[in-house]
Amino acid sequence: STEYGIRNTPYKNGKGDVLKEISASCKKYGLNLGVYIYPGDRTWGAMLGSGGKTSDPAKQKGYNKVFRTQLTEVLANYGEMLEVWFDGSCIIDVSDIMEKYASNSVVFQGPHASLRWPGTESGKLFYPAWNTIKSEDLESGVSTQIHGNPNGDVWVPLETNTTLYDHFWFWSPRKVKKRKSLDDLMDCYYQSVGYGSVFLLNASPDTTGLIVAGDMKRYKEFGDEINRRFSKPVAEIQSEKGKNISLKFDKPTLINHSVVMEDYREGERIREYKIEGLSKGEWVELTKGVSVGRKKIDYFDEIEVEQIRLIITQAVAQPLIRSFSAYYVSDFTPPKKQSMRVWAKPETVATWKAEDIKEKRIQLKVVLNSKINVPGQYLLTVIPTLKGKIKILNAEMFYNKTPAMKEFVSVKGSNIHINQTAQITDNSDLYVKFTIKFKQHCDGKIEFNPQLIHQN
Repeated sequence: STEYGIRNTPYKNGKGDVLKEISASCKKYGLNLGVYIYPGDRTWGAMLGSGGKTSDPAKQKGYNKVFRTQLTEVLANYGEMLEVWFDGSCIIDVSDIMEKYASNSVVFQGPHASLRWPGTESGKLFYPAWNTIKSEDLESGVSTQIHGNPNGDVWVPLETNTTLYDHFWFWSPRKVKKRKSLDDLMDCYYQSVGYGSVFLLNASPDTTGLIVAGDMKRYKEFGDEINRRFSKPVAEIQSEKGKNISLKFDKPTLINHSVVMEDYREGERIREYKIEGLSKGEWVELTKGVSVGRKKIDYFDEIEVEQIRLIITQAVAQPLIRSFSAYYVSDFTPPKKQSMRVWAKPETVATWKAEDIKEKRIQLKVVLNSKINVPGQYLLTVIPTLKGKIKILNAEMFYNKTPAMKEFVSVKGSNIHINQTAQITDNSDLYVKFTIKFKQHCDGKIEFNPQLIHQN
């Protein structure tokens, strides 16, 4: 649909097929293949955050045809796709294509989603992290970790993504200076995989088509460190049922980690647990938690124990334990504890005066360029000086003057929830427009705060 493509590069005289080569390489090395689909195309006026909606309605039908053709080409010709990732959701109906070519694929975002974005690109979750949500939240196509509900009726796991370079997805000589350290990556591991999520770490080639040596070295260091810590448990027990699971050692043994895994094929049944260690004849609490799911990694001060036990203090049915294991990690530095959290201190970003209100209504434009600098979830709260019912109407978010998908902005009472998924740049223009309807004229203010943030 554009001239931006391999055919206009020197690579194989413009006749290379990169996806075909990647698919062949995956088969050679026994890897699964997934594909990232961005529904936008600025040449058609389908801008960032639009989900494929063209700014000119007259172009929508034509762009739908182009996008559907491209998606069919990708899904039909390169073997089975383990995952199809619709970045920023997708408003174009592709249900027939997905059913025909990707019925076994897991899908990230969009109306066919079976995976969830956490809500940030920090590579970290907050805890607890539940894999179930309510079906109405799933149907929005933009559900995130905030929608996690232990009593939800649909299973939608979290895929926690982040960049190797903070916070850039693509390589450049200056960006390599922002390469995450090994400690940073292990922090991500503990707060993604360690909370039961899948962890996605990007890799970006340079202008030669290769991953630069420094990046390759860091990836290997990361994998080696995971194996060093968790490839050989000092003790493990598998396939157990019940609320009290014991793990005995042949002799007093030094440990500082435990890993619990549920058999989540029957759902997340554990709601609260603690782990105790028998040390010098006395039971000592080592750690406690809430959700487990696929995996929960806990760490604690090193201690010599003869036995440890998992005590499940709250569950909705008989707990099914896939495995319970203990580890000793030498030279261990604890990760930054719970660096993901919900909510932050609010900040006033706009005000209005009673005299500005006309016929009990006022339209406001709140510019957020300096406030929203990374993809994430944010909140605007409308606060009038007089107590009384207000109504927020026609809330829209604009990214570089283009309306974002309506699913990215939702109104609940006096709150406007913002879901910003697009990459933020220094030149980004981001604002929200809405109308407030009053029962009585009064002054007021708009407060802003991140709803889900990553704390450094």
